[in-house]
Amino acid sequence: MTASDRTRELALAAAQAAADKKAQDIVIIDVADQLVITDAFLIASAPNERQVLAIVDAIEEALVNLPEKAKPVRREGERAGRWVLLDYVDLVVHVQHTEEREFYSLDRLWKDCPVIPFVDRDLVPAAPAATGGEASPAE
Repeated sequence: MTASDRTRELALAAAQAAADKKAQDIVIIDVADQLVITDAFLIASAPNERQVLAIVDAIEEALVNLPEKAKPVRREGERAGRWVLLDYVDLVVHVQHTEEREFYSLDRLWKDCPVIPFVDRDLVPAAPAATGGEASPAE
């Protein structure tokens, strides 16, 4: 069993919100086959506490503004701003300070699980403009 379409929708929207706030090393891990309590983890990091909190706020705002709103059932770690967890039941978001990310290495812990691909829309090259094939008036 893999993560549901709804979980993927939430994870990708959350990942894009994190990317928009300059989160680093964004990864979505499908843990549905390994855990009963959730389907996916989104892990992102930032170099300072202020940015961690800004990323968390952006993720919450993005998911509550989806057509089918999503609000976290639990939010932990906000006070310290070093590792904030947002629990959306099927998706658990971990936004970590870079040092915590390296120390706890959740990516390595779940390395045997499949990754859900995410590409920041700002990094996708723009499609070349289509030419109509019409002759210019000068011809």
